[in-house]
Amino acid sequence: MGIVWSQFFPPKPTLTEANLPSQKGKVFIVTGGYSGVGFELCKILYQAGGKVYLAGRSEEKALQVIEDIKTGSPNSEGDIVFLPLHLDDLTTIKPAVEKFTSVEPRLDVLFNNAGVSNPPQDSISPQGHELQLATNCLGPHLLTQLLLPTLQKTSRNEAPASVRVIWLSSIVVDTSAPANGVNLDELLRRDAGFNRNYENTKVGNWFLANDLAKQAGSDGILSVVVNPGNLKSNLTRHLSSWVPFLVAPLLYPPIMGAYSELWAALSPELKISDGGKYILPWGRLHPKPREDLLRAMRLKEDGGTGDAALFIQYCHDQIVEFK
Repeated sequence: MGIVWSQFFPPKPTLTEANLPSQKGKVFIVTGGYSGVGFELCKILYQAGGKVYLAGRSEEKALQVIEDIKTGSPNSEGDIVFLPLHLDDLTTIKPAVEKFTSVEPRLDVLFNNAGVSNPPQDSISPQGHELQLATNCLGPHLLTQLLLPTLQKTSRNEAPASVRVIWLSSIVVDTSAPANGVNLDELLRRDAGFNRNYENTKVGNWFLANDLAKQAGSDGILSVVVNPGNLKSNLTRHLSSWVPFLVAPLLYPPIMGAYSELWAALSPELKISDGGKYILPWGRLHPKPREDLLRAMRLKEDGGTGDAALFIQYCHDQIVEFK
């Protein structure tokens, strides 16, 4: 209970725009960067001199945000560029990556920041997947795998754990996620209810982060998952109108979530041995993750349940034709 309580009332952030070192020369991709946490993150990275690719669906919204960010920081040495990307449509992801890699030889941090929660009933992706599964898991998984060669190339010339991939989870992992994590049968049947599917995908993001840590840790790439915090953002826009009002006293401004991601992406405290670990608001390692979820990430021959491996294999199978 203490761990959950500390996520509602976290200690002060230790890495913010006030003490962030210059990011000049570094390249970042932030999905969902024109609102909420993503907007705040793009602004901080740009102000620090980084080159930021703001990836999202709406060019109109993105260009307005880019203008606002540049106007607000006229003396920045950074740059910010729109990258068209629809995470729920797997056919759009390879073209976006090809556009990025045609002009950029490096990528220091990929922020898999975008997500959707409780969309209208029967919302599905162009490929027929439940929308939360497509947007929160399958799209980011494909994006990450396609960008992996660029991340690996960048990492060769950097200290281990300097190049990172950030995945987003939620407090539901501690409070209400199903036993042993993702219930794949529920996701495929689509009849578990959208809140349950959200819980499944947020655990799924941890499984994907942990799997990438195993895949790319030997290349010096750090992959971690973050609960950004309980925030006032567009993520709750599909919930009943009374829900955000009811929980409003427990919600924080989006910039606090940006601090959580910033710490995960740039804190020197994290080492390559922290790959696959879970980070709490506003930037600290989870002291005691749920044992059933840790067990799910181990194979049966290693004393686990193998549930994470089943989910990962499912994700691999769904993206293979779009690589």
